[in-house]
Amino acid sequence: MSAQTHLKSLFKDQYNPDNFFLIAGPCVVEDEALLMHVAEKVSGICKRLNIPYIFKASYRKANRTSINSFSGVGDVEGLDLLQKTGQTFNLPVTTDIHSAAEAAMAAAYVDILQIPAFLCRQTDILLAAAETGKFVNVKKGQFVSGEAMKFAVEKVKQGGNDKVWLTERGTTFGYQDLVVDYRNIPIMKEHGVPVIMDCTHSLQQPNQTSGVTGGNPKLISTIAKAAIATGADGLFIETHPNPAQAKSDGANMLHLDLLEGLLEQLVRLREVVK
Repeated sequence: MSAQTHLKSLFKDQYNPDNFFLIAGPCVVEDEALLMHVAEKVSGICKRLNIPYIFKASYRKANRTSINSFSGVGDVEGLDLLQKTGQTFNLPVTTDIHSAAEAAMAAAYVDILQIPAFLCRQTDILLAAAETGKFVNVKKGQFVSGEAMKFAVEKVKQGGNDKVWLTERGTTFGYQDLVVDYRNIPIMKEHGVPVIMDCTHSLQQPNQTSGVTGGNPKLISTIAKAAIATGADGLFIETHPNPAQAKSDGANMLHLDLLEGLLEQLVRLREVVK
């Protein structure tokens, strides 16, 4: 099946081939109230702007810098809340998995399995995700070229699943910064799959001596606009009503109150460049 056919089956009444799609939500499942608040507000914005919307939150964070950092409310509890959020607002839902053993468990609750950037070359996790039959969104490693991501696509397809996406999220630049090479968007589209721009993790400033990853959220709009201009099919934006109090990645999340204005600009830009 074609990528467009797959997207239509995922989004159903939301499907809009003339616009980008959005993956957005808080970094991690903190509690039910947060998920419901974010999903309600973002889904309302996206309906008004005719943007297909996928709700995102990680049921567990396995890749925190410090052992003292919050990692989740519990696997089943977190997945239950994700499923409930999707059902409440009639939205497709995505979450990370961190090992092959997690694939089948998470697939029972969500529509898209996200493969973290650090794990994009791990054959066992890619095959396990493929075998669930769910959509598989592979984030490009900070150490991998856009050209080399064809091998991740091949692994998922050889696992019997052609519902695969790729996400650009920046390239390591020194020890404590990332840089986005926008050539990777058209390059990865040549692999025949939808390509997404992660507008928030691409602005991380990792490896801080505090044990908490930094970020530069003032540039989220810049990253997003450039991604639309260079042909991204979708955008990934982590958002929170109070990033300063978020339990994960607060330093690079977009304040929820700023999302609507940004999306309005991006829709107008998409109309110009499509």
